[in-house]
Amino acid sequence: MIACLLIPGFELRAALRSRPSLELEPAALAPREGTEPLLGPVTAAAETAGVRPGMRLGEALATCPSLVLVEQDPAATEQAWEEILRRLEDSGFTVEPEEPGCLYFETRGIERLYGGLERALERALTAVGSAWDPRAGAAGRRFAALAAASVARPGQALVVADERTRDFLAPLPLTLLPLQSARRAELENFGIRKVGELAELPAAAVAERLGRDGRQAWSSAHGGTRRRINGRRLPAEIVEALEFPEAVANELTLRRAFTVLLERLLARPERENRFARKLAVSARLAAGGSWRRTVTLRDPTVERDRLKAALAPKLAELPAPVVELRLELVELTESNGQQLELVQPAGNELDVRLRDSLRQVRASTGSGSVATVVEVAPWSRIPEARAILVPRDD
Repeated sequence: MIACLLIPGFELRAALRSRPSLELEPAALAPREGTEPLLGPVTAAAETAGVRPGMRLGEALATCPSLVLVEQDPAATEQAWEEILRRLEDSGFTVEPEEPGCLYFETRGIERLYGGLERALERALTAVGSAWDPRAGAAGRRFAALAAASVARPGQALVVADERTRDFLAPLPLTLLPLQSARRAELENFGIRKVGELAELPAAAVAERLGRDGRQAWSSAHGGTRRRINGRRLPAEIVEALEFPEAVANELTLRRAFTVLLERLLARPERENRFARKLAVSARLAAGGSWRRTVTLRDPTVERDRLKAALAPKLAELPAPVVELRLELVELTESNGQQLELVQPAGNELDVRLRDSLRQVRASTGSGSVATVVEVAPWSRIPEARAILVPRDD
C-alpha cells in the first residue's frame, strides 16, 4: 500500500522552534515579501480567535488584534525537514517528499520488518516525533492516502482498504482536492461540495467544463493514481557557513564573504572531484527568520566563475541585514567526468544530452516532474481526454 505522512502547518512549526512560547498564543506565518498579503498556517489559538490560513492580512488583524506575525524561516524549515527525512530513512523507510510537511512511502517492503502495516505506520510516526503532531494514512492510491492522513488525529494512523476508498472519500470536502479556489467556487455554485458528488459526474463533462485541473480533481476523487514511490536521492550535505560579528547589509562585503565560502566549499575532500549540479545560498537575518535561494545548473561544473555568476546575484535579493551566510552543495553528479570515445554512435550525443537535461529538471523540480504523453483516446472530442501524462524515471 501507499502511505502518506502529514504534518500540517510545518513551515510555521519549524519557524516557532526558536520561539516555543508563541505556540500557545495567536500566531500566523507572515506572507512572503512582494507576494499577495495572505496568511500562511496559524496556531490553534489563532483559529480559536477566528483567524484562518489564507485570510488577508488586514482582515486577520482586524479579527484578532493580538495576532503575532511570524517571519518565514526557509532555512530552518529545510533543516527540520531534512532531519525528519533522515530519521525515517534510518528506520528503513524509502521516502518520496512531496513538500515540507508531506511525504509518501511504500509499505510493502517494511511490513515484514515491523510485523504488519499498522506497526510500520506507528514506527514512522515515532521516528518523526510527537512534538510535530504527525498523522499518517495508508491506502491503495495516493490521494486516498493523503485524504486519510488529512482526517486522522495527531499521532494516529488511518488505513483505508481498496473496497472502502470510494465510500471513505465521498463525504470529504472539496478543499482536499487539487483545485484552484476559482474552480472550487464554480463547483460549489453548481451545488457540488463533497468529493463524492464530484466523483459521480461524468469524466468527460468535468474535463470539458474545468479543463485539465478538473480532470485531475475527478481522478483524485476516485482515489488518485497508483504511481509507484520513487525514493529520493540523498543530498550531498557539504556546507560552509560564515558568521559576522555584526549585521551586514553591504553587497560588496557579502560578495566577498560568498567568494570565501565558495573557495572553502570546493576545497572540501567530501566532494571527491565531482561536479556541482544544485547549490543553495542562505542567510540568517538580523531581524529574525532566514532567507534561502537554490540554483540548478544547466551544465554541472566546479568552475568558480560560473558558480559565482549563477549564485552571487541572488545576494541582491536579501530583504534585510544578515548575521550569518551559508553556502551548500545540495546535489553532485554521480561521476567525476565522462569517458570520451574515438567514434560515437549516431544519435548517442543527443541521448546523453537528453538524459542530462532530464536529471537537471528532476533536480530542480523534484521527482515525478518529467512525464511522457501517452495517447489513450485519440477519438475523443475533448483534448484533455485524448492523452494522459505518465511519469518517467529513466
